[in-house]
Amino acid sequence: METIEPDYLVCGAGAMGMAFVDTLVSDTTATIAIVDRYAQPGGHWTRAYPFVHLHHSSVFYGVNSRILGDQKTDVVGWNKGNSTMAPGLEVRAYYTNVMHSTFLPSGRVTYYPMHEYTGNGEFRSLLTSKTYHVGEKTKIVDATYMNVEVPSMRPPPYKISNEVEVIAPNNLPDIQRPYAGYTVVGSGKTSIDSCLWLLANGIDPAHITWIRPRDMWCFDRAIMQPPDRFRDQNVAASMATGEAIMSATSIDDMWLRLEKAGVMLRVDEHAKPTMWRCATISVLELEQLKRIKNVVRKGRLRGVSNDQVTLESGSYTPVADSIYIDCSANSIPKQPSVPIFNGRHITLQPVRACQQVFSAAVIAHIEATYDDEKFKNDLTTPIPHPEHPDEYPGQRLQTLRNEIGWRTQPKTAAFVANSRLDVVGAMNPLPPSDPREREKFQAVVAAAFAAQMEKLEMLARSDSDREHSIGQKSEMAEARL
Repeated sequence: METIEPDYLVCGAGAMGMAFVDTLVSDTTATIAIVDRYAQPGGHWTRAYPFVHLHHSSVFYGVNSRILGDQKTDVVGWNKGNSTMAPGLEVRAYYTNVMHSTFLPSGRVTYYPMHEYTGNGEFRSLLTSKTYHVGEKTKIVDATYMNVEVPSMRPPPYKISNEVEVIAPNNLPDIQRPYAGYTVVGSGKTSIDSCLWLLANGIDPAHITWIRPRDMWCFDRAIMQPPDRFRDQNVAASMATGEAIMSATSIDDMWLRLEKAGVMLRVDEHAKPTMWRCATISVLELEQLKRIKNVVRKGRLRGVSNDQVTLESGSYTPVADSIYIDCSANSIPKQPSVPIFNGRHITLQPVRACQQVFSAAVIAHIEATYDDEKFKNDLTTPIPHPEHPDEYPGQRLQTLRNEIGWRTQPKTAAFVANSRLDVVGAMNPLPPSDPREREKFQAVVAAAFAAQMEKLEMLARSDSDREHSIGQKSEMAEARL
């Protein structure tokens, strides 16, 4: 066993791990060892389907020190009018460039691809089984806690008869013949991407079946665009969001107001979404998805054979010669929040809702800037990735609380203001240059923050009451059993 003594051992070279390391490399003189089970950096991007794109503008993704994408606006396609979104191939190349053009040339980063962290400060090569151990002063950073999962990482979680063809989205471009039916399994963004791929490649919507156990709220991608070209549009959406929250009489009413304001979208206006995962789509993509009329809402898939598709709440007879595209992976499963800073351990989690890479960069900045562990944790309360629409008020409330904490610290306020990963900054109006006018502006913003937080607390309590009621019913059901 070989002992190494870097300042940090970062477990995982995915998006959050890379953003964390980038800030340490830029802002400190620390030495860092990066351990990753894959052969190249990029985490789940190295396993994603080949037609995957970012779900929002490239401007806000990656690491702080290196721009991703061409910074243009799409003029054709279903993202027309919005800033370009890097395809998966570009994202993978980007992370490889960050590693080999920024991290390794610094002389302070060592990279161990095809290695697995085994715990207790130890990791080993998957190819040679050689083991390494870090010194007691090395801090251990868990950049895998979010446990991102894409369909290609596991077999489908339902029974499949031998004669049935089920593929991951990764294999869609390998299809060599027409099928009578194409069945997309799943409710999330991967299923949306797969449906759009089929439509873009000329598949008749009548030949597509979408097994969609839940409907989902999505951001309209147009509301989160680069500030140099779209600030007025972004600010209008931010104002509309605040107005919807302040006017809402309930969480359901809030979502309807957000939809009416054009902030949120759903594929079927007659189905109440029970899913919220921070996904984004464009209005043009939405129009395409609405062309698919064969939507099956009978719960999750349980089994597939040539003559029957079995679901939680029923079954149906499929079209003969159907191919099934499994999009049922949970992407980012909900994980319990744990303290980000805990002795020598740092566990990367979102500290701003729906912004993982920005969160990782902020955590690295706070680690590099402050010493007191309690103070660092006070500035970085984790915000679990959401599952249900009712989580939105509590999620947004904690985001605002964290934002207020950052604003009270000049160094952190400056870091956030200068971060290219900061979506929220792109949605805020620019403060006046005159000092007196700026002071008035800041007072108005502070008052709006306070009022919105009070309303969000009320809405979040209603979600808490709902969860408590569900828990009580569950306990009663268990008692009856």
